Amino acid sequence: MAVYALTGFSLVSLLSFGYLSWDWMKPSLVADVATDPMEKSLPPAFARPPHIIFILTDDQGYHDVGYHGSDIQTPTLDRLAAEGVKLENYYIQPICTPSRSQLITGRYQIHTGLQHSIIRPRQPNCLPLDQVTLPQKLQEAGYSTHMVGKWHLGFYKKECLPTRRGFDTFLGSLTGNVDYYTYDNCDGPGVCGYDLHEGENVAWDQSGKYSTFLYAQRVSKILASHSPKEPIFIYVAFQAVHTPLQSPKEYIYRYRSMGNVARRKYAAMVTCMDEAVKNITWALKKYGYYDNSVIVFSTDNGGQTFSGGSNWPLRGRKGTYWEGGVRGIGFVHSPLIKHKRRTSWALVHITDWYPTLVSLGRGNLSNVPGLDGYNVWPAISEGKESPRTEILHNIDPLYNHAKYGSLEDGFGIWNTAVQASIRVGEWKLLTGDPGYSDWIPPQTLTNFPGSWWNLERLTDGLRKSVWLFNITADPYERYDLSDQRPDVVRTLLMRLVHYNRTAIPVRYPAENPRAHPDFNGGAWGPWASEDDAEEWEGGGEPLKSRNKKKKCKICKLRSFFRKLNTRLMSNRI
Repeated sequence: MAVYALTGFSLVSLLSFGYLSWDWMKPSLVADVATDPMEKSLPPAFARPPHIIFILTDDQGYHDVGYHGSDIQTPTLDRLAAEGVKLENYYIQPICTPSRSQLITGRYQIHTGLQHSIIRPRQPNCLPLDQVTLPQKLQEAGYSTHMVGKWHLGFYKKECLPTRRGFDTFLGSLTGNVDYYTYDNCDGPGVCGYDLHEGENVAWDQSGKYSTFLYAQRVSKILASHSPKEPIFIYVAFQAVHTPLQSPKEYIYRYRSMGNVARRKYAAMVTCMDEAVKNITWALKKYGYYDNSVIVFSTDNGGQTFSGGSNWPLRGRKGTYWEGGVRGIGFVHSPLIKHKRRTSWALVHITDWYPTLVSLGRGNLSNVPGLDGYNVWPAISEGKESPRTEILHNIDPLYNHAKYGSLEDGFGIWNTAVQASIRVGEWKLLTGDPGYSDWIPPQTLTNFPGSWWNLERLTDGLRKSVWLFNITADPYERYDLSDQRPDVVRTLLMRLVHYNRTAIPVRYPAENPRAHPDFNGGAWGPWASEDDAEEWEGGGEPLKSRNKKKKCKICKLRSFFRKLNTRLMSNRI
């Protein structure tokens, strides 16, 4: 019997900033707002392309919404989902960059080269520039396109920025993990920089504003300045509820009875985000967009259980290919849905939003061959069968190979040491190391994770490299059927072989010291020259120093900034 040992971890404490007051629109001002008189004379729904609001939350666990039985209050999400269509067979990716890349391109990671890990701040890497993005297709269809929130798809050169990938405007962060108030992000000891950008400029003046409120306020301003007669696409990628665990104090006070500190702060962040969504919905009604709008809500990956999140009763957590890592909260709310107020079990994947939304916007998909997504609007709106029958969760050849995997275990057709996962119909196959695999109930005890008895622990199967589950009958992945159904295992392994033949090389270059914020005025931002970018993109590898003299200059410059920072800090203290 093997026993897992939980290592200690440190939680980022809540910064003691004062609560930032905002000019929030009161419900009484917007709940009964009449639409523009001209709207009444317009043709019925879908006579015009709908306004599209896509809301993506970060690290929100499957259990962390009210309608999934959570102890966290999410009245807005509950109401929008109840009045729309809840997607209960909806899948995303286990970490940030992969989900965002698949949303924006409609393609699996193996077809963009982003199948390993995330794009890190100092990597000369970004969403491949040959990919035609979702906002670009909507722009072609006449949409005004706007992004608010977290990008995390690379920024080492300007061509990678949101404003160069199809968005008319952008307010948000380029990296994956910033402070909610100061917008500082450290990519290792001493490698810190500011990361809040408006367009292609650093938004220094916005520091101190809580990001969840800032982003909701920006959406309201965009809607106020645009005409509801012209189609608009707004991608709202909330930083919430990713670490650091920070929230205005008044939200934390609501959960003061929660014994677990991390869960308390996390719950406060979720409820705060829920109110931000309420503000966005009010703005849609106030400015005359709502009746011809489609609101999509999605998480980007499973919750991080060691930071207050919960995926219960699903197995696993963020970063894993168990259901807790890849099964997400999702719903669609729209007056244009034909059959509302229901739950859909149609199989839907995050890649499906690309063709679905482009089709809704009357865009042209004929010149974007090779999409991995499907148009699932008939399944969502009318309850028809989903055109999707399988999902490639991923094939990651760079992830640590499983110790007990082999080609022999894969019937001579697949090396089961390779991390991969696929779902075909009701069957799900995992190979290699799928990640942390315990079932973790909501962390309500005071000292979790020290309270190890709050876990349902695995005691067998630790020497395995192949798992098979019937997800329809066993959504919690408790009964491994790989030994009983080798025929199904072989069939799914053949599907992995098929997909792997279509994969492009992994894009995961080494980090480059020139990305350090010290060389960019103290902020994260584009840093590669055009010549550098061409060399990196050619082979996917980092550019080595062209000569020792240039490298020496960089070292001297870096040393200068370090000494200057030390002197400034000494004076401040």
